[in-house]
Amino acid sequence: QVHLVESGGGLVQTGGSLRLSCTASSSRYAMGWFRQAPGKEREFVGYIKWYDGSTRYADSVKGRFTISRDTAKNMVYLEMNSLRSEDTAVYYCAAGSSAYTRWDLYGYHGQGTQVTVST
Repeated sequence: QVHLVESGGGLVQTGGSLRLSCTASSSRYAMGWFRQAPGKEREFVGYIKWYDGSTRYADSVKGRFTISRDTAKNMVYLEMNSLRSEDTAVYYCAAGSSAYTRWDLYGYHGQGTQVTVST
């Protein structure tokens, strides 16, 4: 069993930055970030492979968001820059035995943290 807790969400202005953290009770092969905006389906943001730190991002965040990990602390970070109003969503982390772009393929999921980007 892996327990995931996200933190770092909040209110930020357009163009601003925010860093989200995901604390995991233990590591898994890959950690993913997802988000869900009001009235929309949950969507893939990016993932990081635990063993080598390789990453993959959704086109909508590529070049603005960066995922990193701290293996000693079992933590994963989502650095978000140049934030836009359309980035407003609840952000979730997930852990799994492989690197997926689908939420339901991850075995463990966090409860989410709200990010609101104001104009």
